[in-house]
Amino acid sequence: MRSAGKATINDVARIAGVSKKTVSRVINRSPLLNAETRARVEKVIEDLGYVPNPQARALALRRNFLIGLIHDNPNAQMVLGVQQGILEAIRDTEFALVVRPVDRGSPTMLDDIRGFLEQQRLYGVMLLPPISENDALAQVCREAGARYVRMGSARLDDDAHMVASNDREAVKGATQHLIDAGHRRIGLVQGPHGFRSAAERRAGFEAAMEEAGLKVPRSLIADGTYRFESGVAAGDRLLDVTPRPTAIVSSNDEMAAGVVHAARQRGLRVPDDLSIVGFDDTATASHMWPPLTTVRWPIIPMARAAAAKLLAGALEGDDEAEEPSMFVSTLIRRASVAAPKG
Repeated sequence: MRSAGKATINDVARIAGVSKKTVSRVINRSPLLNAETRARVEKVIEDLGYVPNPQARALALRRNFLIGLIHDNPNAQMVLGVQQGILEAIRDTEFALVVRPVDRGSPTMLDDIRGFLEQQRLYGVMLLPPISENDALAQVCREAGARYVRMGSARLDDDAHMVASNDREAVKGATQHLIDAGHRRIGLVQGPHGFRSAAERRAGFEAAMEEAGLKVPRSLIADGTYRFESGVAAGDRLLDVTPRPTAIVSSNDEMAAGVVHAARQRGLRVPDDLSIVGFDDTATASHMWPPLTTVRWPIIPMARAAAAKLLAGALEGDDEAEEPSMFVSTLIRRASVAAPKG
């Protein structure tokens, strides 16, 4: 036991007969240690009553132990899923999550984010679509000395700085599922203009229709904002078309729920009178009736991997973690698709 003064990391390393880096690895629960070494260091820490000082370590790093989540995304369930993935990754570490909504339409957005990064001295940030698609924002992060990872629906950066999904292929497969069920007149509720996810999902829908030799008149494509209310409005618009579509692909589950609402207001039954496919596989998809056939977007694993990329070697100087960068979305078949009547 130390009789005077507080124990330091140097004391722990000296008594345990290891390097300061090894002590740091024990403190930060690194897997790069054998059980005997870990146990020896932990006993010395306990005997000395050593308490790591995160403020001092943050000062040495010139960074706080904070991971930022910066977004301008109207899909609340998507943002919650991202938060869950990040929190799973930083559990049992000294890192905390700070969330910063922004307005991508603001002329001062980049300056606002630069000020936020410099003021908070974030260790790293995760950027959600659509602002993740802005190369100038990635440059702001580099200039501020903050690690960053960009999430998207297509490849946006090198592997160390992005996680992405195969939205185009996934929606193509979902549309093909409707075609295989016998549908020929299929509508699309697309996402907001300016979102790469909306463009990728529309491209997948159009590719499946083209390969099947099916035309898509402009009247069968309705605009949405990824919100429920826009799904209701888009559903009304598509169901006003004559002849109306027998199936609709929605670019997310929230809007798909809105389409179901619009159909029921007209006395149409899902899937007897109208088949619907969504995207995301949020709680909405399995809780609505009938349960929604949808594309499962691996949002939580993507966010978890993105956070792991940010934390790789954070306190130990280790090499970047070999986390995946590309994730595969899969079709979850439930009860909202049936063969068209006749």
